[in-house]
Amino acid sequence: MIRIKAGVPRRTRPRTRARRPLRRALALGLPTVWGAIAITYKLTCPLAQQNSLGARIVTSAVFFAVGTGLIVQVRRSLLRELRQIRQIAGAAQNALLRPLPPRLDGLNIAAAQLSAERGAVVGGDLYEVIATEHGVRVVMGDVRGHGISAIGTVAAVLGSFREAAHDEPDLEGVLRRLERALARHLRERARAEHPASGGLDPDSPVAEEFVTVLLLEIGRDGEVRGLNCGHPWPYLLSGERVEPLARADPLPPLGPFPLPTELPFVCCGQLLPGEAVFFYTDGAEDARDTRGRFFPLRDALTAAVAQHPLPTPQSVLGSVFTALLRHAGGTPTDDVAILILSNDRRPAWPTSGARGTARQATTAQHPTNYPQHNGV
Repeated sequence: MIRIKAGVPRRTRPRTRARRPLRRALALGLPTVWGAIAITYKLTCPLAQQNSLGARIVTSAVFFAVGTGLIVQVRRSLLRELRQIRQIAGAAQNALLRPLPPRLDGLNIAAAQLSAERGAVVGGDLYEVIATEHGVRVVMGDVRGHGISAIGTVAAVLGSFREAAHDEPDLEGVLRRLERALARHLRERARAEHPASGGLDPDSPVAEEFVTVLLLEIGRDGEVRGLNCGHPWPYLLSGERVEPLARADPLPPLGPFPLPTELPFVCCGQLLPGEAVFFYTDGAEDARDTRGRFFPLRDALTAAVAQHPLPTPQSVLGSVFTALLRHAGGTPTDDVAILILSNDRRPAWPTSGARGTARQATTAQHPTNYPQHNGV
């Protein structure tokens, strides 16, 4: 089915159709002309029939020019097709992991992703921020593996989150929707790769796939709630302090084990005006230098916050990514995704001393009873 892009005048389409046969004719015609010139010279030119050294040099020069022209023409055609393929791939990747707005419901946003697959923009990491009637909802995840092979799973999880974030009144419902979407995707993938099995074989490599998922909800009053399945907790940037947003043990990742019957959320206190939350995937902490040392993410965050008088999400993101690439000596071996949200809303409560009081009170009211799990 051909889909017409909205806003494109209809009168421009026949011109585009008329240009395609002309381009094809030129693409085939120029090599044909070059070949015809070479054959005509060889058959009709008297100089080409002579065996003297000068005649051979001239004949070689003519065929060299013809061959060079053919190579240049083929190279131009291949580069043109490569540019078109990259444009199509870039549009598809942007539709999958679409660029986030710089500001959403009073929150400033900065995000970046680096794929370990050369030439790819999207890898096995995923993130999304959506403003809903229930608050701003955030997902950060990491698919097992990296690069292009993980894109299918990323699409399944992100597509489910973009619907569930608006439909489900609480984070528990969103997480269960993600679990069902992942299970369907893995079953369909198993049937496609092994039609004879008829389903998801426990011994199949597909059955070992998993996704770490972190769900966060930021209310209008700055109240932060979260559900974590095997993902690193984000950092809270408060002034020059860098500390984990929560310390509760996460649930196992989605995929290998079913979710428990009860999913108690973790209340992370309030995100006060001027504070920020730094999300990341484990590729940031696992990046190594030439000596095998891991990237000191928390130290890099502390330095990024300290070197800017008024740090913004964009400045912190640039500083951390620069330090990460310098540490890894170029592109890391694993996908890396970073997302920063800062509260730029007007303060509606006293900020002096509110951080510690609010965090202690909410932690006492909502104790966590997650099973022990060290993540992945």
